[in-house]
Amino acid sequence: MAKASARFVCQQCGSVYVRWAGKCDNCGAWNAIVEEAAPDTVPKGLSGKPGRRIELVGLEGAAPPPPRLVTGIEELDRVSGGGLVPGSAILVGGDPGIGKSTLLLQAVAALASLGECVYISGEEAVDQVRLRARRLGLNAAPVQLASATNLRDIVASLDAGAAPMVVVIDSIQTMYLDALDSAPGTVAQVRSCAAELIRLAKRRGFVLLLVGHVTKDGQIAGPRVLEHMVDATLYFEGERGHPFRILRAVKNRFGATDEIGVFEMTDRGLEGVANPSALFLAERRGNISGSCVFAGIEGTRPMLVEIQALVSPSAGGQPRRAVIGWDSNRLAMVLAVLDTRCGLALGGNDVYLNVAGGLRIAEPAADLAVAAALLSSASDIPVAANRVVFGEIGLSGEIRAVGQAEARLKEAAKLGFTEALVPAVHRPGAKGKAAADGPISAQRLGHVQDLTALFRKANTSTSDLKR
Repeated sequence: MAKASARFVCQQCGSVYVRWAGKCDNCGAWNAIVEEAAPDTVPKGLSGKPGRRIELVGLEGAAPPPPRLVTGIEELDRVSGGGLVPGSAILVGGDPGIGKSTLLLQAVAALASLGECVYISGEEAVDQVRLRARRLGLNAAPVQLASATNLRDIVASLDAGAAPMVVVIDSIQTMYLDALDSAPGTVAQVRSCAAELIRLAKRRGFVLLLVGHVTKDGQIAGPRVLEHMVDATLYFEGERGHPFRILRAVKNRFGATDEIGVFEMTDRGLEGVANPSALFLAERRGNISGSCVFAGIEGTRPMLVEIQALVSPSAGGQPRRAVIGWDSNRLAMVLAVLDTRCGLALGGNDVYLNVAGGLRIAEPAADLAVAAALLSSASDIPVAANRVVFGEIGLSGEIRAVGQAEARLKEAAKLGFTEALVPAVHRPGAKGKAAADGPISAQRLGHVQDLTALFRKANTSTSDLKR
């Protein structure tokens, strides 16, 4: 056996160094490199013992879908792909106080009537968990509670007797393995503890729910290998001071990725929102410049959100760019296209962009809605209250087609919208023309100059009325 030597591991990204350094070259974190004992390595390869031959099968074949444990929380079941799969490991991350423990306690309380559910907390005492359950009205649920951090004791308890149906570990960063010298929360501890728990869950067939801390950047603390080890990774999004919470699936081996569930934080816990589009637009005011409704797609669900923009004169020499809920790089691109292709001098102004409701939009189909909100704020001309906008903008100013245009228009028609600004070109196989013949009148734009022409026309009409 080769002699183990010390190594230095970054606690943010898991990069390994042979000597200590103040800054990690991989992720750029300062003072995150900690010395850890290197595991024993075997210098030799395979021994003389022959291995067991594995069976190879073809791609074609019928396999039954995995069984599901339906929690009854519709939004959670949607994000997980229809329910929890026995033997799977799910990682739930989010900011402190955003509702991770509350949602998982609600889930195990709903499933406790179907089988044994275990909730193990490493951060709170049993009485604290009971207080939360009493506040949520779940204290009568037959959930088994424990407060422990020693992984050896936890594994011995879960491996004894009949296997439980669901196990919650809150959180994985508080667990420690006594065989390692490093402190709880380090890369080695998190990786080893997660591997042991996942191995036990696969062997005994129970659902493993892991709560993970997040860093300042909103990523799961510890190495990214933790996300590769689990079957599904769910992220909580939203502001703590905002009542809405978004649960997004960034990885799911048993369902669609990038699916979202919308919750509202109430005094009874997290409650699912059946129609998030109506909820996000509930406080929207019409006839206000700088506001535009974007018809987007989140996972498999069409969703309408309000995009707000404010263009104001810059007081200093360096204009400000403040973006909430969207990519700041795409905002810079849209401003550059409007400046270069349309002759609009917006670069010297302060620009503020906000996606109302706390939702984070990642798809490029919001480019046209952002451009409409910017033009509306700059010209002080409101976008029609009954109009939705979607489309991708290219660097040459062309408006590109986006996917699922028909679903976007149907969702808009359901909420009473009658007009839409859409790309002139449709993707092959799309049914956008059929949708345009419905209750929504779709105006097709091929270039951002067509969008600016609409505001110039509206400005001329307003001037004529003032005369």
